[in-house]
Amino acid sequence: MAPRVHELPVTPATCFWGFFDNALPPVLRVASGDIVHIETLTHQAGDAPDLLMDAGTRAVYDAIPAAARGPGVHIMTGPIWVEGAEPGDTLEVRVLDMAPRLPYGTNIAAWWGYLYDDFGKERITIYTIDAAAGLARAAFAFDYRTTPKYEQPGNVTPPDPAARQPALANVIVPLRPHFGVGGVAPRENGRLNSIPPGAFGGNIDNWRFGPGAAMYYPVFHRGALCYLGDPHMAEGDAELSGTAIEASANAWVRLVVHKDFPVTHPILETPTHWITHGFDEDLNHAMKAAARRLLEFLVAHRGLTRDDAYSLISVAADFAVTQVVDIRQGVHGAIAKNLFLPA
Repeated sequence: MAPRVHELPVTPATCFWGFFDNALPPVLRVASGDIVHIETLTHQAGDAPDLLMDAGTRAVYDAIPAAARGPGVHIMTGPIWVEGAEPGDTLEVRVLDMAPRLPYGTNIAAWWGYLYDDFGKERITIYTIDAAAGLARAAFAFDYRTTPKYEQPGNVTPPDPAARQPALANVIVPLRPHFGVGGVAPRENGRLNSIPPGAFGGNIDNWRFGPGAAMYYPVFHRGALCYLGDPHMAEGDAELSGTAIEASANAWVRLVVHKDFPVTHPILETPTHWITHGFDEDLNHAMKAAARRLLEFLVAHRGLTRDDAYSLISVAADFAVTQVVDIRQGVHGAIAKNLFLPA
């Protein structure tokens, strides 16, 4: 049977804000292998509402009350029930295509940014996005002076043209469209903060999770209950200032249930690499977790002994800091597919 194509627009009924909860009912049901055209919103559209908000965005911001948001900040679309997904299975979320909803994005040098103490202020930079050229350029920037400090889910800053200053003249930024957040219903019951990532996925913030890539999540509940959010148009490893180029986006994704590819934590597949992730409040512990999961992957899915896997990782794998700003810091380890010759 050919896969069906589903539409999942952003509405107050299809979005949830700032948390993960395995008790949320699904807003869409699909079969394994189906394709979903999914709309997703940035939680930072209020930085420049004249540029970052359209009618659909405003409807979600207006209809979801502050009491229903948090304790985190991200807007997710979902959950999606995938038929046949059972605890112990793996859900593949493959991004086929992704495009900005509007031609603007925002980056905040935020109070949770890694070098905030060096600056002592928050600053917003608005970028124009040229999807056809695959580039972004800064349109303007301004210091954020409203108190309390920025992190309020859905905060909207009225436009102040007089405060907008030129920024990053003669600089272009290559687009890296991707989802900062994606995952399945967590094993734990109750409402979880959307900011720290975990075994279920969530706010991993790996810029490689974009078109042509797939994330594999362990399934903890029937139907998997998948969601996506926190769309980005560009980000560097570490996400140093606290944010990427945050921009609402629409994407085509394929959801596939695997019965024979067990994973314990999210694993990312790109056209060229397999990538594991580690998370912890201590970056050293995150590094060890990413390394151990890469070793486990090579043993379980490439048939290596632990000794051989350890040697191969040391001579051929690459590790990098995914992010340092999401409470539980992230490290990822990548191994190239072309290391493995046909039998």
